Amino acid sequence: MTETGFEKAPARDRKRFPGISSRAYEHPADRSALVALRKLTGFDTVFKTLSGLLPERSLRLLFLSDSVRVGETQFPHLHAMLLDACYILDLEKVPQMYVQQDPKPNAMCIGLDEPIIVVTTALVELLDEEEMRAVVGHEVGHALSGHAVYRTILLFLTTLALKVAWIPLGNVAIMGLVTALREWFRKSELSADRAGLLVGQDVHASMRGLMKLAGGNHLHEMNVDAFLAQAEEYEKSGDLRDSVLKILNVLPRTHPFTTVRASELKKWSQNRDHQRIMDGHYPRREDDKDTSVTDSFRQSAAHYADTVRTSKDPLMKLVGDIAGGTADLGGKLRDRFSGMGATGASGTSGTGSGSGSSSSGENKDTGKGGATEQG
Repeated sequence: MTETGFEKAPARDRKRFPGISSRAYEHPADRSALVALRKLTGFDTVFKTLSGLLPERSLRLLFLSDSVRVGETQFPHLHAMLLDACYILDLEKVPQMYVQQDPKPNAMCIGLDEPIIVVTTALVELLDEEEMRAVVGHEVGHALSGHAVYRTILLFLTTLALKVAWIPLGNVAIMGLVTALREWFRKSELSADRAGLLVGQDVHASMRGLMKLAGGNHLHEMNVDAFLAQAEEYEKSGDLRDSVLKILNVLPRTHPFTTVRASELKKWSQNRDHQRIMDGHYPRREDDKDTSVTDSFRQSAAHYADTVRTSKDPLMKLVGDIAGGTADLGGKLRDRFSGMGATGASGTSGTGSGSGSSSSGENKDTGKGGATEQG
């Protein structure tokens, strides 16, 4: 790749993944949903028909008229990153990309027929070259997986829910769909983070980018290990009341908390699946049609079962106890709602805020509840 005037291609060589299927990097819950949807006959036709009802055309005109389209003469360094990301993930049709004036750092990939990528000026100003490369790879990963279709529908349903809020049953039905879509979309963000790492091939840059989304451009004041430790503390601290609050906090979000994303990506970068991809062993796009829906759901179920088994969250540990048939379930439920661990049940009345499950463990999901979300 040649010098663009704004950016010189990194001296290090980065691997390319010809014909890679998005199944290679997708989170198990995301993958199972996508495999099932791709198997539905006429699925693409139905959703393309819906495009007449969705605000996609309006959004395209809005970005075309009120944003800057990235190309060889406008934001050429971003254009070079986009071409590079599509080359590495072997995405033949390069999505259009726009830069939008916005004080909040954000990026998204939307569209039914032809995905478009939008990044805000705040994000461009916040991230360095390698951090931005991971973000562009993240969005190209969304495009390769087909996530843009469902994100557009989610935007439409959210808007529709506001319009029919005065109809009780109508609003409940739509919000049920929105909640389910948001749960899936949070998992799709973890998938796209992995795609960003495959493009950037620099886990430290990916970590820095997520830290900046959480704490701004103050890297000299932040520490990766301390940031990841927040995730572990978030997961295992408190009692069942805190577990319920965590669920309520995440329900309205389309993205996992930032520390959760950092922790999940760090773990994936160190596991066998990631290494196999880097070694050139990965599912191919040409085999997507032969993928078993049953096997995908089985992998998703196994992932959730493992999450419950290894989680340090009080509620997840209780669910694990129930599944394992632990005796004295009533006593455990009482202790965990009162904030008392098994060792704290003796005698004194003092420590109501003590940890209900005090086992230490490896870093778990990490994230932040800030207003900024990168698509």
